[in-house]
Amino acid sequence: MVALDSRKLESFLRFCIGLVAVVLINIIASSQFFRLDLTEEGRYTIKEPTKEMLQDLDDVVYLEVYLDGELNSGFKRLQRSIRETLEEFRVYSGDNIQYTFNDPTAAMSEKARGEFMRSLMAKGIQPTNIIDEQNGNRVEKLVFPGALISYGGVETGVMLLKGNKASSAEEKLNQSIEGIEYEIASAIRGLTTLSRKKVAVIRGHDELDSLEMASYTAALANLYDLGKERLDRDLSQYDAMIVAKPRKKFSETEKYYLDQYLMKGGKVMLLLDKMHANMDSASAPMNFAFPYDLNLDDQLFKYGVRLNGDLIQDQMAAKYPIVVGNMGDQPQLSLENWPFFPIINKFANHPITRNMDAVLLKFASTMDSIRVDGVKKTPLLFSSQYARSVTAPVNVSVQDLRKNLTPEMLNKPFLPVAYLLEGNFSSLYKNRFKPENVSDDDFVDTAADDAKLLVVSDGDIAKNEINKRNGDPQPLGFYPFAQTEFANQDFLLNSLAYMLDDEGLITARNKELKIRPLDKVQVSREKTKWQIINMVLPVLLIIIYGVIRFYLRKKKYTGFTK
Repeated sequence: MVALDSRKLESFLRFCIGLVAVVLINIIASSQFFRLDLTEEGRYTIKEPTKEMLQDLDDVVYLEVYLDGELNSGFKRLQRSIRETLEEFRVYSGDNIQYTFNDPTAAMSEKARGEFMRSLMAKGIQPTNIIDEQNGNRVEKLVFPGALISYGGVETGVMLLKGNKASSAEEKLNQSIEGIEYEIASAIRGLTTLSRKKVAVIRGHDELDSLEMASYTAALANLYDLGKERLDRDLSQYDAMIVAKPRKKFSETEKYYLDQYLMKGGKVMLLLDKMHANMDSASAPMNFAFPYDLNLDDQLFKYGVRLNGDLIQDQMAAKYPIVVGNMGDQPQLSLENWPFFPIINKFANHPITRNMDAVLLKFASTMDSIRVDGVKKTPLLFSSQYARSVTAPVNVSVQDLRKNLTPEMLNKPFLPVAYLLEGNFSSLYKNRFKPENVSDDDFVDTAADDAKLLVVSDGDIAKNEINKRNGDPQPLGFYPFAQTEFANQDFLLNSLAYMLDDEGLITARNKELKIRPLDKVQVSREKTKWQIINMVLPVLLIIIYGVIRFYLRKKKYTGFTK
């Protein structure tokens, strides 16, 4: 018989209470799902809009990531980050995210491998050549840092290696890791969304034609329903509106419909050339650029921004082939910096431009911000530190390349060339006569909170080059003279995604992972000290603990025997 005050009963009751507590904790934990991220910058934390999108999935989304096999340490880190992100996605989606990692270069014949790689490139997953040292030998490998995402019989490719090419390899990998959540989540949403946003491409003012915008409109068509419209009626059925490089004057009626579209919460993207300049006559010694009269200055001023009648010259500019002489009857060409083609690599700290690569502009003008109550104005793109503005009329002639631009001349740093405006715009036609041929029965004098306006001082930002051999459009941002692709399309797509993102998914682009490199000088200087601390101190602590314990036990049992 066990006494009620016995130690055995007490131990048994404690065991039972502990067992019941463990069971209850597991029951509560199974019904109350949570995950803890103990990193300082929240590197494993998924944004709330992404969680909601994942929880709303009604079927399985399959991802095949082509980043496996023998990889260097940098790409292994990228691979690990992709795997960790997809595992978080799987948990929050209730197993509706399924993924695999494959090496497209393994277990295939050379012919099959080549065909498979070409199919990946056709789906937008471009290869990267990595070079590594193994056992003193130089080893090269082609990797495809991207994924193929499929849902409901439809699939799309997504590149997971992105970032600014001017950054170091480690920084670019870090930028890619920061963008994993957004790139995958936005691709999934594009596949799973039943109702797509509608975007109007405005015509009627000699804008960029279909061939000149082929690359951009093709990218838009993958994400939105596109329509070509004129500003001669109410276009509120569209979620966004794009005006790309108009060269003819807007009528008062067109301005009214543009104004009212914005007042009713519309999203407008104005890609405008302030100056009439091109390369067709740039070889002439006197080729002056004059301002366009688009009749939009008063409207933009009312909204909070002004395009100036000038052109930016920048030291950081794209090269252009210039005839520098003749050899016999053949002209000799040389690629020279053309200051009117600034390469933009200075961005605002904003979800649209975070970790973005350089953007190429052609004949951009400066912009001023005008104080307007209730309107938030964010400059997104800037010239380099060494730039200047040349007021109209501007001589756009390659002959001027013989005149070197000195640092003293390029004394206006970081000139803004793109502004994002958000908030309660005031109508141009508030307390003003309306155009005669429009009905103002539903006139709105102040914009809704969600109205957004993007103004870029270069219409060519949306213009793709044309292959002169076959007449086909090149990818937007591809510059043939440098064989380089700039991030024009990324900027425009990010901008539209931000303006139309009612769910806030683009906030995932704000994720920041800090690089904490070791100080190599300090490591070398303090190497011996830390080796001694790490090797001697633990042993010393154990010896001290043993001595103290020995004397305590000796004292205890010596007193007990007495």
